[in-house]
Amino acid sequence: NWLVEGLGVGGQRLPALASLGDVLPPWWHVGEAGASALGTSEKWGHELRPLGKEVFLAEQVRPVLASWQLSPRSFQPPWRERCDFDISGKWKGKGAASAESPSPGERARASASVKRVEILDAKTREKLCFLDKVEPHATIAEIKNLFTKTQGKSLKDEDVLQKLPVGTTATLYFRDLGAQISWVTVFLTEYAGPLFIYLLFYFRVPFIYGHKYDFTSSRHTVVHLACICHSFHYIKRLLETLFVHRFSHGTMPLRNIFKNCTYYWGFAAWMAYYINHPLYTPPTYGAQQVKLALAIFVICQLGNFSIHMALRDLRPAGSKTRKIPYPTKNPFTWLFLLVSCPNYTYEVGSWIGFAIMTQCLPVALFSLVGFTQMTIWAKGKHRSYLKEFRDYPPLRMPIIPFLL
Repeated sequence: NWLVEGLGVGGQRLPALASLGDVLPPWWHVGEAGASALGTSEKWGHELRPLGKEVFLAEQVRPVLASWQLSPRSFQPPWRERCDFDISGKWKGKGAASAESPSPGERARASASVKRVEILDAKTREKLCFLDKVEPHATIAEIKNLFTKTQGKSLKDEDVLQKLPVGTTATLYFRDLGAQISWVTVFLTEYAGPLFIYLLFYFRVPFIYGHKYDFTSSRHTVVHLACICHSFHYIKRLLETLFVHRFSHGTMPLRNIFKNCTYYWGFAAWMAYYINHPLYTPPTYGAQQVKLALAIFVICQLGNFSIHMALRDLRPAGSKTRKIPYPTKNPFTWLFLLVSCPNYTYEVGSWIGFAIMTQCLPVALFSLVGFTQMTIWAKGKHRSYLKEFRDYPPLRMPIIPFLL
């Protein structure tokens, strides 16, 4: 028995045909009741070709007002009987074909019609999805593109099923992201490393500069000042990770911790080796250069912290809501008038000040690499803001006012 449903040309269910949605035998034909319900005696030719046990495709020969379609239940059974119906109630039977061997005409129509492609996992043979209405002349590349489009965009934890663009059946795709680690753990690890590594070079522990310089101290004030600034920066980052930052994503791939630690720890050792080296020489312009650089560093550190606090206040605890950040009464937040990510602007400014203070090439390279990466992040966030908020301030740039 089959469940028969009456649909209009546009796909809408017709009220006059709703009473026909009963469980009926497979050889039932439309009949006079259907014609009177439509208010017409127009004959329609339909060829109902089975694609599965209870999946049929109605190939309309002369569609006028409505079509008939047998509702799907399951998939992939043998071929069954085929016949034509007309809406006058006369059955135009063509005989019953064998369930296992379709006629040559059926084979020809099947090869020329649209296909239903099933995609399985190559290893587990797990069914991933079905692609409906695939043209018989479609290439494998086109099928790959259809499969990619079918999977859609990633869903957030807070997305509501009722608001998603799905019908009565929602198909969700699972993707294994691999081993994950929390953002807090990654940040604490990558920030604690540079703090500890730099102090090893500052105190000149054995086997770094030779026994002659073990646990000796530099005679240059800028070396001690650089250690204070570097330590302050990473202690601030650790405290912000614990008490200020609110992460929109709980985890990141485990491999990121190795990549991030290599970057932060490696540059920290490289910078510390030269700044704390016994043969290190102070900046060219002496105390004036150091004082100017120290002022830049302190101002940018305060600005960076102010932006982090402003961003924290935009997102209540336990929430992932996003809002447009605006300047507050704090003057350091006024940079929001010009850029989308002033925290990155202040971060880059801090390292530029540190590079001027120490006049050390590894510090300058670290600043350049950091600026490049933060520019990429800032552009991504800027595009996200523009896409999400129609009233986003148009004068803002990603990271550098009026330029970038």
